[in-house]
Amino acid sequence: MPWSVPTVLRVTPGTFDTAEHFYPRVPNAHLHPLVRHFLTLGNARIARRYCHLHPEVDPAAVDAVLSYRPRYFRWAGADLFLSTTDRGQRQLVVVEVNSCPSGQKSMPLLSPEDELGGYGKLLRRSFLPLLQRRGTDRSGVIAVLWDKNPMETTGYASALAELTQEEVLLVHVPPDTPDLSIRVTDGALEVRDEDGAWLPVRAAFRYVTQRPWTRLPPVTRTPIFNPVLACLAGGRNKALAAKAYDVYNADLRDVGMRIRVPETIWDVSRQEVPLWVQRMGGVAVVKNPYSNAGQGVYTLVNDSELAAFMELEQRYDRFIVQALIGNMRWSSRSRAGRLYHVGTVPNRKEAIYAFDIRFMVGADPDGFYPVGLYARRARAPLETELSEGSDSWQMLGTNLSVSQGDGSFTTEPQRLMLMDSRDFNHLGVGLDDLTEGYLQTVLSTIAIDRMACSMVTQKGTFRRRYFRSLVPDEALSEEIC
Repeated sequence: MPWSVPTVLRVTPGTFDTAEHFYPRVPNAHLHPLVRHFLTLGNARIARRYCHLHPEVDPAAVDAVLSYRPRYFRWAGADLFLSTTDRGQRQLVVVEVNSCPSGQKSMPLLSPEDELGGYGKLLRRSFLPLLQRRGTDRSGVIAVLWDKNPMETTGYASALAELTQEEVLLVHVPPDTPDLSIRVTDGALEVRDEDGAWLPVRAAFRYVTQRPWTRLPPVTRTPIFNPVLACLAGGRNKALAAKAYDVYNADLRDVGMRIRVPETIWDVSRQEVPLWVQRMGGVAVVKNPYSNAGQGVYTLVNDSELAAFMELEQRYDRFIVQALIGNMRWSSRSRAGRLYHVGTVPNRKEAIYAFDIRFMVGADPDGFYPVGLYARRARAPLETELSEGSDSWQMLGTNLSVSQGDGSFTTEPQRLMLMDSRDFNHLGVGLDDLTEGYLQTVLSTIAIDRMACSMVTQKGTFRRRYFRSLVPDEALSEEIC
């Protein structure tokens, strides 16, 4: 349907419609039996399998990781590449982690009887406990805040209204808009209804993903799921996420675990980018650390792509340069060696495509649990040898979102690969890969939550000076509410 959602929409119980909140081919898709089996294993059996695969790991540490209760980052989605080394060592690598990630509209139902699907699962296990912690006081409204992805945000609002049996306010909070329908007064969130009245918010579900710190402060007295602090600490800040992984990996070394990421150089000025690209063999990925939906990511495999990047006008002062995972003969040189895309199973034309897996997790009072997953393939197949004028983004860019140039986005669902009985077989992924992906997602989420905790004082205020010392980017600091 052509989505046209008003600035403030009152969503009532009984309005959830499966056809409105999933991609058209998802409701009739049958979840692959292997994926279904994995999603029903439970953390105890997943931990046992992981320890069996990794005898060097401390079993007690794995249990502690899966039962970790995040303070701020309770809902995350990791994008992972299935890669291999020169010696054929297969591994899942974390490309980035997103706070308030998309994915529900792409996940077939685990149980046909539960039409709310992953929407209901995440809200029941992670958001409703946040509401219950507020006691029996029902003063104030429940709000869903959003800036893009109306298919999922309306789904969350409808599912939340169904579960709470009360009206939910769906509030549009677009970027670069001076007159917003939200405000924070003395740390308390308020929303403006369609009549212009300001209403206190009891709790808010946030799907504000484009520079959310320009509209909401890092921490509030009103419970927000997830707070903007989670974005600043790494959920929408790739530079600080890389630092968080590095710090946590140092602690994990003694228990045999680590977060696997491509080699990453952070806090790189624009003028330094060519030097680091050269250091990686002339092949690298440059990222605007604070963008999302595949925007601000530049794959550079030749001089013309580097020159095109250098000519672009940029909003921020600092970038990250990351080792590029490409094909066997054109990947970055990093300290750990080269990594290559395993890619999809060859199709009838013998073409292999790069793909990523989005793994979404939530956290409840007992620890983490898998919410859902899907895969996305690139537009063009991987070339064995780069030709003159090769467009690397066509071969490596997997995000389905496409910017329209006016601040709006469209998607390319034809590149979506569901976890159903048809698409899943094209990935060549097994149960042990799903186990690895789940653990890598949880570890990276914990790293960012730990970073978020370090950025708040004992009184619950944001440590702005400390943040600026970690992220020396004045353009970003000036945007934070």
